[in-house]
Amino acid sequence: MTKERQTDSQESLPGIEKEGQGKLTVFLGATAGVGKTYSMLEAARERLTEGMDVMAGFVETHAQTETEALLSDIPAIPVKTREYMGRTFKEMNLEAILERHPQLVLVDELAHTNIPGSRHTKRYQDVEELLTAGINVYVTLNIQHLESLNDVVAQITGVRVLETVPDRVLEAASQVQVVDITPDELIQRLEEGKVIIQGQAAEFMKKFFRPGNINALREMSLRYTAKRVDSQLESYMQTHGIDGPWPSGEKIMVCVSSNPFSARLIRTAKRMAARQNSDWLAVHVAPPGQMPKCEAEKSTMAQNLSMAGKLGAEIVTLHGDDIVEELLALARKRNVSQIIIGKPERTRFKELLHGSIVDKVIRNSHGISIHIICGRREANEQKPEKVKKDNGRSLGNIPLHRKYSYTPYLISALMMAVLTLIVAPAASFLGPVNIFMLCVLPVLFSGARWGKFPAIVTAGIGVVIFNFFFVPPFFTLSVSDFRYVISFVILIIVGFVTGTLSARLKDQINYSRQREEQVTALYSLSRDLTAVDKLERVLDSIARKIADTLDGQVVLLLPDEKNKLVLSQSSSSDHFLTESELAVAAWVYERGLKAGQGTETLGSAKALYLPLTTEQGTQGVLGICFHHPKGQIDPEQISFLDAFAGLAAMAINRIKLASEARQAHTLAESERLRTALFNSLSHDLRTPLASIIGAATGLLEDHDVVYSPDARQDLLQTILQGAERMNRFVNNLLDMARLESGMLKLNKDWCDIQDIIGVAVNRLEIVLAKRLLDIDIPVGLPLVQADYILIEQVLINLLDNAVKYSEPNSKITISVKQLSAKLEISVANRGTPIPETDLSKVFDKFYRLNSPLQVSGTGLGLSICKGIVETHNGEIWAENNELGGVTIIFNLPL
Repeated sequence: MTKERQTDSQESLPGIEKEGQGKLTVFLGATAGVGKTYSMLEAARERLTEGMDVMAGFVETHAQTETEALLSDIPAIPVKTREYMGRTFKEMNLEAILERHPQLVLVDELAHTNIPGSRHTKRYQDVEELLTAGINVYVTLNIQHLESLNDVVAQITGVRVLETVPDRVLEAASQVQVVDITPDELIQRLEEGKVIIQGQAAEFMKKFFRPGNINALREMSLRYTAKRVDSQLESYMQTHGIDGPWPSGEKIMVCVSSNPFSARLIRTAKRMAARQNSDWLAVHVAPPGQMPKCEAEKSTMAQNLSMAGKLGAEIVTLHGDDIVEELLALARKRNVSQIIIGKPERTRFKELLHGSIVDKVIRNSHGISIHIICGRREANEQKPEKVKKDNGRSLGNIPLHRKYSYTPYLISALMMAVLTLIVAPAASFLGPVNIFMLCVLPVLFSGARWGKFPAIVTAGIGVVIFNFFFVPPFFTLSVSDFRYVISFVILIIVGFVTGTLSARLKDQINYSRQREEQVTALYSLSRDLTAVDKLERVLDSIARKIADTLDGQVVLLLPDEKNKLVLSQSSSSDHFLTESELAVAAWVYERGLKAGQGTETLGSAKALYLPLTTEQGTQGVLGICFHHPKGQIDPEQISFLDAFAGLAAMAINRIKLASEARQAHTLAESERLRTALFNSLSHDLRTPLASIIGAATGLLEDHDVVYSPDARQDLLQTILQGAERMNRFVNNLLDMARLESGMLKLNKDWCDIQDIIGVAVNRLEIVLAKRLLDIDIPVGLPLVQADYILIEQVLINLLDNAVKYSEPNSKITISVKQLSAKLEISVANRGTPIPETDLSKVFDKFYRLNSPLQVSGTGLGLSICKGIVETHNGEIWAENNELGGVTIIFNLPL
C-alpha cells in the first residue's frame, strides 16, 4: 500500500473536552481513496499493543486486502442489519457498543446517513452519544462533507454532496490527523480499483477525480488543519502569558429568510467567521403578524435557522415593520463589524416598487462592512410550492391560513349598487364631487373590514358605476373630461392604501394576540406552580396547561427509586406511551437532550420529548404528542416549548428540594434529640444509678459493719430518691414520645384538683424537703374533667422545675383560683427571673436556662407540660413574679 503523508494537530483546543467525556480523533482526507481507513486501523493497532481496549464499531474495507488484514487483528462488535425498501443494509450497533463500553471504538464514514428507524438520523450523532458515554472514538471524514464547505465543493467539482457533518463536530475533536496523497497517486489507485464509489464511479471519474479538483480539496483540508494549529498556538500563548499580536475582534451577522438561497449565505458566514476566528449571528426579521405563505416556506425557514444553529451561530429573531432599521439597530447594539446579505432575484421594476433592502442597508450602514451575495439559484434548488392549507394552528391557536371567500366581494358590489340607487335620484342636486366622495365610503368600509383586495375591487366597481351613471357622456364608459381619470386613480389608491393598512393592522392584532396568549400561558403556569406545594398537583397543573396551550397530549415521566422513568402524569386517561416511546424518553433523560418528533434524533417517534433540566440535573421528561402532526419545529416553537419545560423543571425541582429540606430538618431534629438524650443519659441516669449502686453495695457487702438505724435509713432514702429521679426521667421520655407521635390519649374523669396537688406533693416529698411549701387552695372549688395521671405529671414537672431553679430553704407557692369558665393553677418559686425575650422559649424542647445553680435535666419537662395542657384545651405560660422568681401558670376548662 502507498505510504500516505500525514499532518497531525496533536494539541487539543482548550475548553472543548468535558470532564468524563470521550476524546474524538478525526482522520481527515481530501476525498475518498486517500487511505483514511488504513491510517485509522494502523493507529488503532498501536493503541491495541499499548494495552488499550479497542473495538471496531463500523469499518468499511471495500474488500481491500491490505485493509482487511489490518482489521483482522482488531476485535469487532457485530453490526446490525436493517430492512429498507426491500433491501438489507448494515448499520453500526450503537446499543451493543454502549453496553460493551470499550476504551476506544473505530467508526468509519462519519457523514453517513442512517437507515430510517435508527436511533439517530446521522452517524455523527451516534458518535456524539458514544463520546458522551465516555468512550474514545476514531472516525474518518472527507473535507467535502463539512457543512460550511458544501456549496464551495459543489462550485469546484460540480457535484453536490448530500451527506454533511456540522462544523461543531470537527471543532470539538481532540485531534485531527490529515491523510494526504498526490492527485496522480489517487487517480492511479482509482484505476487499479482500490477506490470504490458505488453506483457513481463513472460520474465521479469525469467530474470529481480530476487533478484540479483534488488539489483544491487538498488545499481546503490543509488550510483547515493549519487554522486549527493557529488556534492552538494562540491558546498556548494566552495560557502561558506570551505577548503577541492579537487580531482585533470581529463579529459577523448574516441575514436569513425563508429563501433556499439563505443556506448559501449561512455557509459563507460560517467560513468567514472561521477564518477570522470571530463570533457570528444569524438574524431573521419578521414583520409583526406576518404569517407563513405556505408550509414549504415555513419549513425552509426552520431548516435555515436550524442549519445556522448547527454551524455555531447565535440565532436572533426580530419583529418590526422596517427590516433595515431592525437589522442595523441590532448590528450597532451587538457591535457587528460585517453584515452578509443576499441580493434577491428581483426585476428592476419590483425594486422600484418595493424598494431595495440591500441599497437601504448600504446607505445606512455607517462604518459596517456589507458583503452582498447575488441570489443565483442552483439547479437543484426549487421554489417552494404554494400549498393551500386551511385553518392551520400556531402555538397560540391563532389561524395561520384563512379560508378564501367571495362574500366580501359580493357585499362590496351590493353596497355600491345600493349607494347608486340612493344617490341617482338626487344626482343633479349633489353634483359629481359629492357623489365621488360618497363612493369613497364603501371603499373605506371594505378596506377596514376585509383588507386590500376587496377594497381594490370595491374601488374598481365604484369607478365603473361613477363613470357610467354620473360622468358625461352618461351610460357609457368613455370620459369626456380627462380630469375624471385622476379621480378614478385616486379612488383606486384609496382602496389600495386603506386595505393594506387594514390588513397590516389585523395581522399585528393577530400576532399580538398570539404573543399575549403565549405570555399569558407562561404566566398562568408559573403562577399556578408557585402556589402549589404538592408534587401531584404540580404535575397535574403542568400537564393540563401545556396540553391546552399546545393543542396536544402531554405526559410527564419522573424517575422512581431505581432511577427508572415511570409515567407520573398524563393530560388524558389514554396516553400514547408504548415501549418504543418509553425508550425514547429514557434516552432523553439519560442524555439531557431533546429527541423525537420534529428532531433529528429518533425522529420516527410519535411525540416530542424534552428533558426537564435544572442545575441539579435532569428531573424528568416532558412528552408532547401534537393532535395535528408537525414536521420541522421552528425556532420560535422550540423557544416556547423550552420555556414550558424550564418552568416545569423548576417547579418539580422546587418540590423535591422542599421535601429534602423537610427530611433534613427531621434528621436534624432527630440528631438533636439523640444528642440531648445521650447527654441526659450521661448525667440524669448515671448519677442516680451511681448513688443507688453505692448505697445498695454498702448494705449488701459490709456484713461486719452494723449500721445505725439513721444511717440505714439514709442509704435507703438515697436508693429511693435515685429510683424516683430515674422514674421521672423515663416518664418524661415516654410522654414526649407519645406527644410527638400523636398517640397520647386522654382518659378524662371528674377530678378534684386538691387531691391531684396532694398526690404530686407527696411523691416529691423528699425533693421538697429543703423548700418551704405554701399551698393556697380556696374552699368549694368545682370538679374538673381531666386525665388525673397526666395533670399529676404536669404538677410534678412544675414542682421539680421550681426546686431546680430556687435556692435551698426558699419558698415555693402553689395556688389555685377559679375564673369564669376556667380553673387556674400556678407554681411560683423564689430565684433568678427569666429574661423577657426567653419567657416564650421555656416550653421549647431541650431549652435550658443559664443559671448559676447546678441544674440537671433534659429540658423536656416544661415541653411535656405544654403538650398535656394543650391536649386538655388549656393554656400554659410563664411570667416573672414580684419576689424575684418565676411563676408558671396553666388553666383547665371547667
